[in-house]
This record gives sequence, C-alpha cells and structure tokens, in this order.
Amino acid sequence: MAQFQRITPWLWFDGDAEAAANFYVSIFQNSRINRITRVGGAGQETHGQAAGSVLTVNFELDGLKMAALNGGPQFKFTEAISLQILCETQEEIDYYWSRLTADGGEEGPCGWLKDRFGLSWQVVPTMLGELLSGPDQAKADRVTNAFLKMQKFDLAALRRAADGE
Repeated sequence: MAQFQRITPWLWFDGDAEAAANFYVSIFQNSRINRITRVGGAGQETHGQAAGSVLTVNFELDGLKMAALNGGPQFKFTEAISLQILCETQEEIDYYWSRLTADGGEEGPCGWLKDRFGLSWQVVPTMLGELLSGPDQAKADRVTNAFLKMQKFDLAALRRAADGE
C-alpha cells in the first residue's frame, strides 16, 4: 500500500505562490513541484483573480508535501507559525540560513529568520535538545544564555558554553 501524508501544510500568498514554491524547492534536496493549478473562469466575482493565473502549487520539501495558495492580500505570515529545520552540522546551519535570508529575508533571534516571502523558519542544531536536557541545570543555563545572544546558531559557541568555557 502506498504511503500518504495525512496532514499537508498550506501557505497563503498574495500572488507569489509559484515563486515561493520554486524558491523553497531550490534550497532543499529531495524537493519538487508536483502540480500547479490555474484559475478558471468560475468564481471570479468571489476571488477576483484573472483566468489563467496560478491558484495553487503543490510541492514537496525534503519529502514533506506542502501547498501554496495565491489567496490574496487579506492574510500575512506571522511568527505564530514557523517551519523548523534540524541541522547536524554548522555547514548545514550556514547553508539554510544564508539561502533563506537571501534577497530580502530577515535574521531573527535564537535561530529564527524570515524568508523574503515573510515565512518564519527556525534553523536549529539537533544537538540543542541534548544540551538543554539532563540533570545538569547549570550546563543548560549556560547553553541557554549563549543561544539567547545569537541570531544564527554557532555550534562551537554552544559546545564551549556546555563545557563551561
């Protein structure tokens, strides 16, 4: 039996759905555009979009099925929702950070950023959970104090904090 994904994130854009999907697909391996649907003649009095314009884009990011909708200007992204990327190495962190902040993206605190479309991302080292858990609260506090001063995570600085340096 084929595997299916029961829950699919839908992202709302104001005319940039295809550009955003292409941008995201260009960053992540194992990614692709699956389908683009276009506005037909029906419903124009409701949605106001021109016939033939892009309505939805179904795509995959590293195997995760997602969709983008050109829904109009009514809704904008906020930090209330974000996509998290877990990274094993500093090189991975640097890669995702530089690409997602390119061309108008914004760096934020503690591994958060916004891409040029306003979508929030968290670029997080996988080791962070290990450094913050366990019986050594002093170590967790040092790591927390270190990352609260960071924008993009610095693995070497987190390790030094964990070691008490």
